[in-house]
Amino acid sequence: MSNWHKGDWRNRPRVQMPDYTDPAALREVEAQLSKYPPLVFAGEARRLRKHLGAAARGEAFVLQGGDCAESFEQFSADAIRDTFKVMLQMAMVLTYAAKVPVIKVGRMAGQFAKPRSAATETVDGVELPSYRGDIINELAFTEDARIPDPRKMLQAYTQASATLNLLRAFSTGGYADVHQVHSWTLGFTEGAKAEKYRELANRITDALDFMSAAGVNRDTAHTLQTVEFYTSHESLLLEYEEALTRLDSTSGKWLAGSGHMIWIGDRTRQPDGAHVEYARGVLNPIGLKCGPSMTEDDLKRLMERLNPENDPGRLTLITRFGAGKVAEHLPRLVRAVEREGANVVWVCDPMHGNTIKSSTGFKTRPFESVLREVREFFGVHTAEGSVPGGVHFEMTGQDVTECTGGVQAVTESDLSHRYHTACDPRLNASQSLELAFLVAEELGSLRETRKESRAAV
Repeated sequence: MSNWHKGDWRNRPRVQMPDYTDPAALREVEAQLSKYPPLVFAGEARRLRKHLGAAARGEAFVLQGGDCAESFEQFSADAIRDTFKVMLQMAMVLTYAAKVPVIKVGRMAGQFAKPRSAATETVDGVELPSYRGDIINELAFTEDARIPDPRKMLQAYTQASATLNLLRAFSTGGYADVHQVHSWTLGFTEGAKAEKYRELANRITDALDFMSAAGVNRDTAHTLQTVEFYTSHESLLLEYEEALTRLDSTSGKWLAGSGHMIWIGDRTRQPDGAHVEYARGVLNPIGLKCGPSMTEDDLKRLMERLNPENDPGRLTLITRFGAGKVAEHLPRLVRAVEREGANVVWVCDPMHGNTIKSSTGFKTRPFESVLREVREFFGVHTAEGSVPGGVHFEMTGQDVTECTGGVQAVTESDLSHRYHTACDPRLNASQSLELAFLVAEELGSLRETRKESRAAV
């Protein structure tokens, strides 16, 4: 990438990005951000790429989850802790079922900007620019609030830095101890509604007891008390991304210093567009959202642009089709990847294709639709002989009522009780953990299928 510079995206067509009304203020913010330390480091990004390479081969599994859009107003240590806690619980259940390491990647410390289906929205006859996330403008439906303000990038950096600081402390300070994490999960299965998951939880208990009896415990194995936790976000606001891009002195390559992994959305994946141009030049792992409109030719061009060396772990394809549509779209993309001999990680995002408007006017996502898309994802990969590498959820550790269904049986009439999201509906803590148990069943079935296939050979 000796011919690439971090500002080259400015010469490409740009979409889903704000037009700032004060260019001088924007330049001042960019100059200030460019002096700040990066939020992540090149060695961490390289380590994540290595782990993702293992997921592409079926030797690891990706759990990616967190907020649809991080909020300035709702920012708190408790919220960070609760989401981190639930992801640890989900990862433990998935690790036991898959019998491979689970790579934990949060939609955290950078997920501040959101693409929108329309540039404006109308309320009571008043039309204003759409809300695009706290890093750009404000949710309040007023003319002043919807004006893009570049100074919000500085607040986003500060919040991301504080979030990462807390996540690193949680990851290495004993909070992630495997026995403590499992005790939280056991609490979930004690309820009568979650009784069906108790058998798997008890099997995990037996495994931990055996390890302890064999002398593998928190005193003898430091890894039982620590975890590796990475951050990710959609690299939508390229002025922010460029300002935090740094040259890695070790490798001589450019690093997106805003997060360990960045992804390109389904609306910004134009092969010759600004977002692809930026992402192709950084050493970080890159995610690429693949919706129903993705063609085989589009995917081929994007793989050539984003991973010309075909490095394992560099490119993750995050599919988002909607329940009932996976069999129509995923097989053709899997076969296109196979024809090219491309190294990719296949990850299922069952959230974005299953958003509906409830009878009460709230956007929601039915738990059963989310689960159905995950099962269809596994079914296609089993049929095609490819590797289902992970799952990607919009979720929170808080007890919100934004998605219907699950053991809590959230109904449409419940949505108004604790509907706190600024953009899209998220799974709550209980729904997230329940989904992990159900995904664990799919992973267990996949392991048995592979075992039978090897035995037949």
